[in-house]
Amino acid sequence: MRVFEEIEAWGHCNITAGNEATFEITKEDSLTKRGDCIVGVRASKGACELCEWFKRLAGKANSRITLTLKVDELVEVAVGRGSPRLTFKHPTDLVARKSSYTCERTLMIEADKAAADFSNVLIQSLKDPHQRIEVFLTVEI
Repeated sequence: MRVFEEIEAWGHCNITAGNEATFEITKEDSLTKRGDCIVGVRASKGACELCEWFKRLAGKANSRITLTLKVDELVEVAVGRGSPRLTFKHPTDLVARKSSYTCERTLMIEADKAAADFSNVLIQSLKDPHQRIEVFLTVEI
């Protein structure tokens, strides 16, 4: 079984993407340089707004979650897994983690990428506040 979600987000001049443990997409429109995990702002959905089928499937221990970030012709893919501990209750944030830590903001755990792992070319594009970001989520068992 497979479920898809699409999210739109935008770049921001303060995106640094230096975090080595996580990356985040948020509905918030402001960002300080301390938010070094954030790779997109003004997202169209937070964790609690993902469809129930996505959340239900991602809550299975054997689920695989793929996030594809598309900026013009640039594409980055991160793969992680779901967990029964995922709650998807946060109204603004979606966080992918390399660790197995979960909270209401967590989208996936044991991800193969953090913000610092995205290409420098992509990160430079994300610094433009007019840059549209397409986010494609897939969860499958």
